[in-house]
Amino acid sequence: MASSSAPLRPYSSALGKFPDRSGGAFGAPTTTAQQREAQRQERERERLEKERLDREGQDPMNQLTEEQKEEINEAFGLFDLDKDKKIDYHELKVAMRALGFDLPKGDIVAILQAHGVPTEPSANSSSHPTRLLLPLQQFQAIMAQRILARDPRDEILRAFELFDEGGKGKIDLQDLRRVARELGEGLGEEELAAMIDEFDLDNDGAINREEFLSICLQ
Repeated sequence: MASSSAPLRPYSSALGKFPDRSGGAFGAPTTTAQQREAQRQERERERLEKERLDREGQDPMNQLTEEQKEEINEAFGLFDLDKDKKIDYHELKVAMRALGFDLPKGDIVAILQAHGVPTEPSANSSSHPTRLLLPLQQFQAIMAQRILARDPRDEILRAFELFDEGGKGKIDLQDLRRVARELGEGLGEEELAAMIDEFDLDNDGAINREEFLSICLQ
């Protein structure tokens, strides 16, 4: 578990844990004040981020690690079922959740209305969100910006939750045993126990959140 840097985002291991798309209809077309505000905030956030990147002369995808880029493309590819390099509302919501961003309906709608393209060439960009698609390039840029803006502590704590089965607030020997088995790591009982002993600062036989943070941030 010891590492000289924070763990890479555990998106890939989490991709299979999300529900399918069989959630029924999207709902009747409505544009509430709350949705308009969400759209405004999304546009403002992206405008500020774009201005910052323009000043720095950097493409947000170029600032990610190769693994992070692969995770973005993998999430998109999993839900782009017809392989046309575009995803719809339902696919976008699940793909973003797979990458650690569980956005409410209004935020997903705002993204599609700001960056989506109509399903029919003759339609216009003001189409209802169920008839808008998000292209791969826009998905990459949006996800890269969100990943770069994320607090590293949030990333580490999200990884902690994947270890901590049952939400106990601690990682115990049983958790390590389970993770090692899922990852196909051939670690023996003594090796796993040694990991706990090395980083268990309060000697309670487990690793809590603060201990896990200190391991990953050292």
